Amino acid sequence: MSTSSIRELPKELDTDAPDDVLFNNIYGLRTIELNRPQKLNSLNGSMIRKIFPRLVEWEKSDMANVIVVKGAGDRAFCAGGDVMDLANQIKEDPEEGQRKAVDYFALEYQLDHYIATYKRPYIAFMDGITMGGGVGLSIHAPFRIATERTIFAMPETTIGFFPDVGASFFLPRMPGSVGTYLALTSEQLTGANVFYSGIATHYLHSTSLPSLESRLAELRFKDYYTFEERLAIIEMTIEEYATGLPPGEPILLSGELRKAIDRCFSKDKVDDIIASLQVEQGPTKAWAEKTLETLHKRSPTSVHVALRQMRLGRDWSIAETFRREHQIAARFMRHPDFVEGVIARLKTKVPPKWQPASLEDVPQGANIATPFFQLSGGPPKLNLVTDRDYSQYPFSQFGVPSEEDVKEVVMSFGLPRHEIRQEFIRKKKGRQGIDVVVDEILSRKTIVNEEGKAEWVDE
Repeated sequence: MSTSSIRELPKELDTDAPDDVLFNNIYGLRTIELNRPQKLNSLNGSMIRKIFPRLVEWEKSDMANVIVVKGAGDRAFCAGGDVMDLANQIKEDPEEGQRKAVDYFALEYQLDHYIATYKRPYIAFMDGITMGGGVGLSIHAPFRIATERTIFAMPETTIGFFPDVGASFFLPRMPGSVGTYLALTSEQLTGANVFYSGIATHYLHSTSLPSLESRLAELRFKDYYTFEERLAIIEMTIEEYATGLPPGEPILLSGELRKAIDRCFSKDKVDDIIASLQVEQGPTKAWAEKTLETLHKRSPTSVHVALRQMRLGRDWSIAETFRREHQIAARFMRHPDFVEGVIARLKTKVPPKWQPASLEDVPQGANIATPFFQLSGGPPKLNLVTDRDYSQYPFSQFGVPSEEDVKEVVMSFGLPRHEIRQEFIRKKKGRQGIDVVVDEILSRKTIVNEEGKAEWVDE
């Protein structure tokens, strides 16, 4: 498993903190522990410059079987990038601060791309708050473990930014319009719902994680095992520590709510999303009113950019994603909403003064997102450290079944719902939670015909 032409890596600086990341070797296990618990393990350049060379070293090593990334303390895996530091730098010296911020995002996106295309088994313990930059360290991994303490969000529209760290790739590939909904609203998912949504591949209780680490350290792979065979062994190992899903936590984004999300957030214009939410009636009316209130608190520029990003990103490859996001991030560093949003949300705790001030202040028909996606006039093209690329996640089979997976079985075999459920349980080797996810999709997307068989219904 060669590293295939790794380009120049970032070097640690004399000003970097000494212990903000801890590394450990236990037999075949290598661990990365983000160690800024007082800052909810928020990610900064110092941490990235330590993590990068270790990952490269372990990818070259035949002794490194499994890599685990986790956060110190019991509150957060990683609450995001250290945007307060970036905003302060820009406020003190706009030109130099913007340059440093763009350099930071280049460093972060290079690391995220490397993780997304990594050639060693990589597992993220999403235990606690997992937002922004923490999502970049975890969401592209073949194994992503949620716990009862997981709080997932991409909160960028609340601070005058956009969902980055590869969100342009993974959010549009979520089922229906769920990704667009999460991108524009910054809505949070917690606990088992991080698993049900497909953001996490597995759900374990947090008390099981130390035992899982010990077990992963004991794994031995034959030299001739393929990467896929190694991952399959790890998948079975993780499942050994599954102790059941919490009984009082149903699927949040399901049923009529999920239908309303697809109905409203499938639109290609912000005005059309607003109009759709305004006419929602029945059981989803209260949700629609709350969502309208939420959207009106977000940066109008961020909302428009995020929607455009969701539509374009579904056609970007993983490498193009990070290059394009770097261009977008650079433009946001020059927009007043970023500094205003970060300081208002994280420091002064007062409502931010956006420019434009509200969604209604955006001129009818104006596309304020367009400048953020122009390829000219921005920073040089981001130089990723490898040429690795793909257009779909290569190991999506380790996650929960998608709607497309279920649709294929329904359309191909003409089976009753319970037999379709059993087919997925068999394919996933009895993994916990698979029946819950498949049942939700079947109840929402199929009807039962006169023969008792499921028929797919496209709304």
